[in-house]
Amino acid sequence: MEFKSLKNIETSFRQIRLFGIIMVSLCSLVAILSVVFSLRFAEKQREKIYVLDNGKSLMLALSQDMSQNRPAEAREHVRRFHELFFTLSPDKSAIEHNINRALILADKSAYNYYSDFTEKGYYNRVIAGNINQVAQVDSVVCDFNEYPYIAKTYARQLIIRQSNVTERTLVTVCKLLNSSRSDDNPNGFTIEGFTILENKDIRTVKR
Repeated sequence: MEFKSLKNIETSFRQIRLFGIIMVSLCSLVAILSVVFSLRFAEKQREKIYVLDNGKSLMLALSQDMSQNRPAEAREHVRRFHELFFTLSPDKSAIEHNINRALILADKSAYNYYSDFTEKGYYNRVIAGNINQVAQVDSVVCDFNEYPYIAKTYARQLIIRQSNVTERTLVTVCKLLNSSRSDDNPNGFTIEGFTILENKDIRTVKR
């Protein structure tokens, strides 16, 4: 009987030890899962920005990783430069205003084209001939595999005269450097190595 009692005690001790190990394991698992879910919850909360609208209503805005938006910002930067640089009206102050805004977005390579056009009297002919020139960007293809980023732009120019409208191709290439953001350069890029690859007449239509 004593041997049987000892055996029962030993069996009970093993069972208690097994239950103890199981309980400790479950408690550890619950603790680890609690920490993991807490960290995930905290990370999601950090992605949210609460904005007060004049101190009255509370709006929720989700913050995004800046890198996710860079391709779109790059295309918009290049598009904006082309619209400012190549859209002209027969007004000297308007031309200078747009050109100056465009040159903020680029380096000296764009200024060299501006100087060349000025020396050849291009802007004076636009003013004297009462010509409106409109740049329409069809697409901007950016390669983000290497830095500086390469951007190729396919656009059209509409040269509008009183008697006719001339349509021209415009294909350019440039590199994009990251730079600081400002009111004049909200996308945070600088164009360098700006080169016009093609700029020729397609057709002329009488008005």
